[in-house]
Amino acid sequence: MANAGLQLLGFILAFLGWIGSIVSTALLQWKIYSYAGDNIVTAQAIYEGLWMSCVSQSTGQIQCKVFDSLLNLNSTLQATRALMVIGILLGLIAIFVATVGMKCMKCMEDDEVQKMRMAVIGGVIFLISGLAILVATARYGNRIVQEFYHLMTPVNARYEFGQALFTGWAAASLCLLGGALLCRSCPRKTTSYPTPRPYPKPSPSSGKDYV
Repeated sequence: MANAGLQLLGFILAFLGWIGSIVSTALLQWKIYSYAGDNIVTAQAIYEGLWMSCVSQSTGQIQCKVFDSLLNLNSTLQATRALMVIGILLGLIAIFVATVGMKCMKCMEDDEVQKMRMAVIGGVIFLISGLAILVATARYGNRIVQEFYHLMTPVNARYEFGQALFTGWAAASLCLLGGALLCRSCPRKTTSYPTPRPYPKPSPSSGKDYV
């Protein structure tokens, strides 16, 4: 029963991480304008996501522009897009696979070992999904840091981490933790010992003594 509860906890954590990865991909605040330097403009907020860049005015008006050309984007943004989409698709596959292997489900009840293996496979796919999301967010964050401290970057053109990055890091952590808990459902190998051979029973004495 404890193993079933641990398995359910891992599935819930991984599922929440998958939802977080979708939210992170859809958010626009992957990097936000850094109000550093002497010329601080607080009348507008500039931020960029994976799909568009936006400018928010102090009056509440928001203007966004979708990135037109895919080939015109830098390699970091292209790789981040691809890894986030791959992570989401892998998470979706992991949900279906792990659901079949859950002990609380009626699927494959006749073969308990195969059912546990399905849960482990779902956990492994969740781990791969979490790694893809983690690599995507870490690479994008590293690009922001490099541009921020680059000597050729103007002070008024520097960006900082946005909410989407923190959401992505949290989502990757949940996917990795949930996948690790699901992998604990791996069936243990039972040591099989050979059946002992029965010894022949001694024949009853005939009652005759030979001299």
